[in-house]
Amino acid sequence: MDIDIIFKIAGIGIVITVVNQILSKNGRDDMATMVTVVGVILVLIVVVDMINNFFTTVRTLFQF
Repeated sequence: MDIDIIFKIAGIGIVITVVNQILSKNGRDDMATMVTVVGVILVLIVVVDMINNFFTTVRTLFQF
């Protein structure tokens, strides 16, 4: 597992948290929730790509 992926997920989390706090303080709770959902979707896309790469590696490893 590459350390860059962990930094990418942490960076997305930090940015989403800051934007969420700013929007919540300004009374835009609906937009803050939407930003949080978008952040979760972005992280899920990264994780699904990692799982896809893992299964591709396993498939090529055990292919004769």
